[in-house]
Amino acid sequence: MKRLYVSADIEGVCGIADWKETEISEAQGAYFRAEMTSEVAAACEAAVRSGVDDILVKDAHGSGRSIDPAALPRQARIIRSWTQDPLVMMSGLDASFGGVFFIGYHSGAGTDGNPLAHTLEANNVALTINGTLASEFLINSYTAAYLGVPVMLLVGDRALCETAATVNPNIRTVAVSEGNGNASISIHPGLARERIAAAATDAMAADPAGMLVELPAQFRVSIHFKEHYMAHRGSFYPNARKTGAHELSYRSRNWADVLAFLFFVL
Repeated sequence: MKRLYVSADIEGVCGIADWKETEISEAQGAYFRAEMTSEVAAACEAAVRSGVDDILVKDAHGSGRSIDPAALPRQARIIRSWTQDPLVMMSGLDASFGGVFFIGYHSGAGTDGNPLAHTLEANNVALTINGTLASEFLINSYTAAYLGVPVMLLVGDRALCETAATVNPNIRTVAVSEGNGNASISIHPGLARERIAAAATDAMAADPAGMLVELPAQFRVSIHFKEHYMAHRGSFYPNARKTGAHELSYRSRNWADVLAFLFFVL
């Protein structure tokens, strides 16, 4: 494999526990931006040692400007800020890539595996696809599947990593933390980077065909918003239906249509 795609977030990096630690405007966020960078770099460097010569990294948190590009290997290019297309955290991905790594990912809205659990935006308390609570990992894995690209590695909180087997049991995972109420229990960051490098190397040596995620034949999407007016607003999207004071539903057989729906209603 010569081309690798990396999508990186911050709420699932080692040690993070508070929303202020995710913000680029907060002094305490600097440490966790550096940790996010280090975890991405560990995965990228392992991939380069395994023969990858082109890596596209999507800085997929907040402003899209959290990763220090200078800390990445020279084989890595980076998408900073937002392209404003429905791929969102997967912008730039296409069928030419041999695999996807997810770094710094976190549990989804409606779950308790991370004090910072959410899905895409903070304006919803639950997002389900075919009756299953959907994390950003699940959504972005479906995007990779839609484009025919294997999902090779997931790094984040323990509860999220435990869901990877339901998506594809061959995806390598590294749990760097676990939620405990409003707290986070994390391993040492140096150990996290070692485990990320080892898992990335293992993933690169495996058969990528076994890591292709199966895409459902149809999609039933439901969003439960914090504010009732968001469901009202979203109900004007073509084929969306308000199914409760706070709930909005959408159905399609085409994943690209689902991505467009999420892009415009969230």
